[in-house]
Amino acid sequence: MAQPRMSVVITTYNQPGPLELVLWGYAAQTVPPHEVIVADDGSGAETRALVDRLRRETGLPLVHVWHADRGFRKTEILNRAIVASTGDYLLFTDGDCIPRRDLVEVHLREADWGHFLSGGYLKLPESVTRAITVEDVREGRAADAGWLRSRGWQPGRHALRLTGSARLAGVMDRLTPTAPTWNGHNASGWKEDIVAVNGYDLDMEYGGLDRALGERLENHGVRGLQIRFRAPVLHLHHERPYADPAKVKRNREFRGHIRREGIVRSPRGLAELEPASELLVIR
Repeated sequence: MAQPRMSVVITTYNQPGPLELVLWGYAAQTVPPHEVIVADDGSGAETRALVDRLRRETGLPLVHVWHADRGFRKTEILNRAIVASTGDYLLFTDGDCIPRRDLVEVHLREADWGHFLSGGYLKLPESVTRAITVEDVREGRAADAGWLRSRGWQPGRHALRLTGSARLAGVMDRLTPTAPTWNGHNASGWKEDIVAVNGYDLDMEYGGLDRALGERLENHGVRGLQIRFRAPVLHLHHERPYADPAKVKRNREFRGHIRREGIVRSPRGLAELEPASELLVIR
């Protein structure tokens, strides 16, 4: 099978510092992506200036998809990024997740028809998050377990997710009891499959919105493959003031309905996007 063209979709909202580290992470990949799309849920001018600057400095084919800030509309901006994408294979991640240098390479190598890929992540404490610089990302130090330990990281058994042995990582992915799921921090799939299930649900807010897409893919016959040890990202520390237990509960109930009824297409997703007067797509 010929290698697909990958569009990386990175969600962000007013976090230019972490986003800069993440974008440099994609600029330092062993295999470059076809394009990198910043799906921006209404950030201010500082983020736009950052993307414009890094388009020049990194050489990445950066696409900035932005709409006005009207509250949490992550699923809408994700769908608009899907529409703007020109790749046939999409990797989704967040603007606070630094990729290891081989992340794109692994996702492309393991891409398989009839499947989506479920990558892994490691949560970093605040002190270690503050210690990481652009140069650390560009040189690959930020994803080195020894370097992270020297900065105060105490991973315990989670250090295995940064193993330098591809063979060991593959064995761990086969042995792990954790089921493959579609997670916003690190998951990939074929664009045509994502379009077939109508993308992300516009009515879902924070808490499980990514899992819902994966569950509809499963109902469509697209099976998840586990690559959490072979393809990790580093999740930078941050608070979540937007987390609302009532909305998380509602999302959980909605996902239960998807599983019980075998729902494939979102009732309000890609096909239901309305024309947006305050939408910018900058290439």
